[in-house]
Amino acid sequence: MNFSPQLIALGEYLAGEFDNREQAIADPAWYVHLRLWQRPVDLFTEDSITLFAEQANVINLDQPYRQRIMRLCQGRDFDAPLEVQYYMLQDPGAFKGAGCNPALLNILTPDKLDLLPGCILTVTQEKLASDRYKFIATPLPETRCSFTYLGNVVYVSLGFEATATEFQSHDKGIEPATGKATWGAIMGPYRYTKRNHYSIG
Repeated sequence: MNFSPQLIALGEYLAGEFDNREQAIADPAWYVHLRLWQRPVDLFTEDSITLFAEQANVINLDQPYRQRIMRLCQGRDFDAPLEVQYYMLQDPGAFKGAGCNPALLNILTPDKLDLLPGCILTVTQEKLASDRYKFIATPLPETRCSFTYLGNVVYVSLGFEATATEFQSHDKGIEPATGKATWGAIMGPYRYTKRNHYSIG
C-alpha cells in the first residue's frame, strides 16, 4: 500500500532510540533518566507502520519494561488524518530486551497481541518547514485506555508530540477511584532526544 507522506514522516520520527538525559539532569526529583526504544516490526504492513516500544532506567538497562505495540495508520477523519492504535503483548517477558536485541521480534506475530480498543490516539500535524512536521497525538473523546496486567486493571492516559529530533511522552498511569496520575508524566511530558534512528523501510 502507498502510505501518505505524513504517515511515513510519523513513522520515521517515532522509530529510533531516545533518552531524556538533559531533562533528568535538570530535574532529577521528577524525571528518571530513561532510555526508550521504538523499533519497526513487520506487522500489519498492508495498511500500517508498526513499532515495538520498550523503555528502561539507564542504570538498569538489562531490566526493560512497559513493552507495547504502536500501529500507525491513516485516520478516518479529515481533521485527524492519522491514528495510533495500541496493542498489548500477551507474553511481554518473551520479548523483554527486544529494544536492544531486535532479533527477538522475528517471532512476533499478530496472534501474540491483544488489541486495546480504548487505547487509540488521533494524530494531527503542524508543518514546520517544507518537509518537516510536528505531530500531536491525543486520545479520542469519551475513550478510556485500560487493560489487565498481573490481575489488576490498569488505566493509562496516553499522548505524545514528535518532531524529527524530539519525542515528548505525556503517558500517565491513572488511579481509577480519584482520576489522579500516579506515575509517568505527572509534572509535564518526558522530553526525549533521538540518539539513533531506525529505518522503517
